[in-house]
Amino acid sequence: MKPIYLILSFFLLLIINQSCTTTSKIAVETTSNPTPTGVLSFLSTRDGNFEVYSMTADGKNVTNLTHNKSLDFWSSWSPDGKQLLFYSNRDGNNEIYRMETNGDNQVNISNHPSNDYLPCWSPDGKHILFTSDRDNKNREIYMMNQDGSSVIRLTHNELFEEVPTWSPDGKQILFTRQLVENIDTVKTTNGEIFVMDRNGENEKRLTFKRGFDSGAKFSPDGKHIAFYGPTEEKNYELFTMNSDGSNLINLTNDVLEDYSPDWSPDGRWIAYSSGTSKQYDVWVINLQTKIKIQLTSEPKRNETPVWRPEK
Repeated sequence: MKPIYLILSFFLLLIINQSCTTTSKIAVETTSNPTPTGVLSFLSTRDGNFEVYSMTADGKNVTNLTHNKSLDFWSSWSPDGKQLLFYSNRDGNNEIYRMETNGDNQVNISNHPSNDYLPCWSPDGKHILFTSDRDNKNREIYMMNQDGSSVIRLTHNELFEEVPTWSPDGKQILFTRQLVENIDTVKTTNGEIFVMDRNGENEKRLTFKRGFDSGAKFSPDGKHIAFYGPTEEKNYELFTMNSDGSNLINLTNDVLEDYSPDWSPDGRWIAYSSGTSKQYDVWVINLQTKIKIQLTSEPKRNETPVWRPEK
């Protein structure tokens, strides 16, 4: 893994080589280069299999929250920052769990013989979005109460869908839909970002680019969307766009594979996964300066960071 070089202003421009041997690589805070704050959840295989962890935004205070031999994956914070959702196959199939932020009281709230994935807590804390193969092997999007009751199916088609997330006001849902399209007379499978009302109506396609785009999330003010997808050279990058799909920008623009963006509560940073098949780590990027900071370095996979909401 390459060292990180951060440019700081102190009378003259100094170059500071950040060592790869530490678990945190954080820039010194200045007026022009602030450092991220808060707490992140993320996934790691550092203890042998995928577990849900938390850490502070400087890469320190890393804590294994799930401690289970089965796969524990994904994370979504409650709006008050006191609980986390994740999914696990510890019961023989993928189920959605809720736990306290210290890892206590891990409870299966979906309790269904089919597979349930990718939970996302609503901004008011009353509902949870998720995907499931309970009605369609390709997975559809569902909504349930925060205790797992009153499940409602929101999409009704034969297409694969994933990663449903809420708008800040809870009125809209972003998601990825897999499409089969003819491009230059060749039939191609393509993933695109869509938005719909919270009741599943008024679907609108937002992206029109080649390759599988996914992981879309609204900015805290609802004006922008971050997601990941391939470039024309087929390298996965983070992109931002306006909430209507206009003004598409390649945010990361590097040689690494970049996935799973998540906005900081103040909207100034995006946390994400970056690396190669040999090593993935959690990074953050400052949206104003474009400076990137690596937060993890434990082999082999550290990924899918999510910022805890501000209390």
